[in-house]
Amino acid sequence: MSEHIDLVRGWFRKGDSDLKSAKLIVSGEGPFDTVCFHAQQAAEKYLKGFLTYAGQPFPFTHNLEELRLCCAFVNPAPDLADVNLTILTPYAVQMRYDADFWPDQATAQEAIDLAEHVRSAILAVLPPEICL
Repeated sequence: MSEHIDLVRGWFRKGDSDLKSAKLIVSGEGPFDTVCFHAQQAAEKYLKGFLTYAGQPFPFTHNLEELRLCCAFVNPAPDLADVNLTILTPYAVQMRYDADFWPDQATAQEAIDLAEHVRSAILAVLPPEICL
């Protein structure tokens, strides 16, 4: 059981690291594409951490909607119905390779807000000792 919990905590620690990086960068002058990338990565790691905790298999994907669907099979499932994860999903790859897309600070902040919402919704259904 300890290895399982350590793996779950690892997902959340990495997600928190991505979210912290995004917040530090957005508070300055950017680069805001990097903020969007880290916000997407944080949300992805929180979702995968939750699925790992629940023992629910998940595909190797950056598609957050696909991961949200996997979460729906877990009871209790995090309340993510009002989170538009389709906004974040493209940031996994687009931010690194699309030379024509340069988000502004407001877009970057929206990405952070979405990742924070995912984190909060997942923590609301996990036992508190999981994410110390």
